[in-house]
Amino acid sequence: MAVKTSKKIILALLFFAFSCVGAFSQKADALALYRAGRFADSIAICEMELQQNPNNIDSYCVICWSLVRLKRYAEAEARAIEARKISPTDIRLIEILAEAKYYLNKNAGALEFFQLYLANAPQNSGDIGFAYFCMGEIYIKQARYQHADISLSMAVHVKPVEYAYWWVRCGFAREKAGAYDKALEAYNKALELDRTLAEATRGKERVSSQIN
Repeated sequence: MAVKTSKKIILALLFFAFSCVGAFSQKADALALYRAGRFADSIAICEMELQQNPNNIDSYCVICWSLVRLKRYAEAEARAIEARKISPTDIRLIEILAEAKYYLNKNAGALEFFQLYLANAPQNSGDIGFAYFCMGEIYIKQARYQHADISLSMAVHVKPVEYAYWWVRCGFAREKAGAYDKALEAYNKALELDRTLAEATRGKERVSSQIN
């Protein structure tokens, strides 16, 4: 009897171990699918994970990232709000909400969550530059050009050579704020990175005429 009981315990432990391995493998597959651009498949796996564990914040995050990449911003916003009921301070969910609201043109909410994200994100976070860029774009829409200049200057400080277009928008904010010398510097930097940017060429011509 003792031997049979021991065998049952061993079998139960093996089943539990294999179940854990399966769940870990499934999660790794969801991330791999997301990184491969197979967003719908990634969402499907994570939805199955949430059926097993409704409090799995990692699964929520992968779902939301995938929804954003699919441009299903309203769904991403809704799922992130749902997930924050479980983990309100998760920095990933805060950034997802900021980005979703930005693309939905919910500018006040986007600014609130981008500011919250920047106040709590690690300094080496890869999304800091993007957060500053989006804030700058919102400030331009609101005709708050000095605020836009500050945000976009921070964006190009964080990512100085990756995105020529960010320099164009920084130049535009400075131009609208009347800082023509600084705008010219930004337009020149944009053209240094990408000579084909007609918007940068036109901006340079405009501010050069103002300076002269």
